[in-house]
Amino acid sequence: MKTVIENAAIATVDRAGTEHASGHVVIENDRIAAVGGGRAPEGDYDERIDGSGCLVTPGLINTHHHLYQWATRGLAADHTLFEWLVELYPIWSRLDADITHAAATAGLTRLATTGCTTVADHHYVFPRDGGDQVEALAAARIRVGVRLHVVRGSMDRGESQGGLPPDNLVEETEAALLGTEAAINRFHDDSAGAHLQIAAGPCSPFSVSERLMTGAAELARRKGVRLHTHLAETIDEEKQCLAEAGCTPAEYADKLGWLGDDVWLAHSIHLAPEAIRRMGATGTGAAHCPTSNGRIGAGIAPVRQLLDAGVPVGLGADGAASNESGGLGEELHQSLLQARQRGGPRALTTREALWMGTMGGARCLGRAKELGSIEVGKLADLAVWDLNGLNYAGITDPVAALVLGTTPPIARLFVGGATVVTDGTLREESEDEIARELAVAAARLRETV
Repeated sequence: MKTVIENAAIATVDRAGTEHASGHVVIENDRIAAVGGGRAPEGDYDERIDGSGCLVTPGLINTHHHLYQWATRGLAADHTLFEWLVELYPIWSRLDADITHAAATAGLTRLATTGCTTVADHHYVFPRDGGDQVEALAAARIRVGVRLHVVRGSMDRGESQGGLPPDNLVEETEAALLGTEAAINRFHDDSAGAHLQIAAGPCSPFSVSERLMTGAAELARRKGVRLHTHLAETIDEEKQCLAEAGCTPAEYADKLGWLGDDVWLAHSIHLAPEAIRRMGATGTGAAHCPTSNGRIGAGIAPVRQLLDAGVPVGLGADGAASNESGGLGEELHQSLLQARQRGGPRALTTREALWMGTMGGARCLGRAKELGSIEVGKLADLAVWDLNGLNYAGITDPVAALVLGTTPPIARLFVGGATVVTDGTLREESEDEIARELAVAAARLRETV
């Protein structure tokens, strides 16, 4: 198949920041075959798309999510992180594979319709008798059509050992490591253009043992996959880490071998200057989740300082139980606002916000050679944003319209050259049916045992 998008503004997000006020992108099979200003080269195209009034960007990359949480939106609305977890863990302990599948399908649909083509989902809840949770996520990916990085999470430190999760929701350490290895062996695809990959991801230092942290790092490096965990999200976490380990969460991660160019950390809010320097020096990535951080009241991440230190910073929607909107396009806007609230109007530019949502995310996930920019030979993961209409009328800079305005509707979303979203609607599945499935799953999850 050969498709051309023409007459559109194009932000390539390549190293030079190349943009075209009116240009074209040619897709051949699953790859980008050409990009440039003006009309496309003459040729025999299977489809011509008139992008007049639209902006084409790389597909957005979500570096941190918890898809199962779509079934528990709106709960614990005024809680701190630790209070929120304590209230929700007993509900999550009733998850089964069908509920996870319905929630994940809904969450991925929302992400796709807000410009997202690749999703990293940190799934750390494995209830006993909960069925095959990873298979449930993989099946949801197929229905929606986006790329998925399943971070096979784990917890082995329950309430009886000073952790937050109830004991019936944690795994034995060796069982967690074996479960992670099994997921890698069964699902991880390391081939070019992979649609499904696995990473290793103990939940957080306050819900896992030191043995699980070090064991997961050893396993991931032996199997050649990436590492992910929550880190430095709240002051409560830092206090607990100082009391138990005598060091900050960042120092603890460093001590356990959890800084490196195969690691990306969720939130990364409460970091000392030396920790930021260490992350930059080691190539450790950060998943910035501005809306969720605001919803929980966790703080504002030092994005300017992280970028200046050379840290790969991506954006994350985070779980829908701490970001009920669940979209990714709006995180471009929120990231810019929060950075400027912290550091003033020059703390983040519109182009830097777009970079984090695309190339920064690709670097976090180890996919920068394939994803994150519109360049010949890269995968044809593209978002075509419709900037026609009242909401964007008179804004002459299309990137400013995308980042500063309301999230534009998606005219087309391509994943590997295949259309996933058309005119704001999922191409292959009924969103009404997905919503019905979710409503049933959410009601069943919240039933009293």
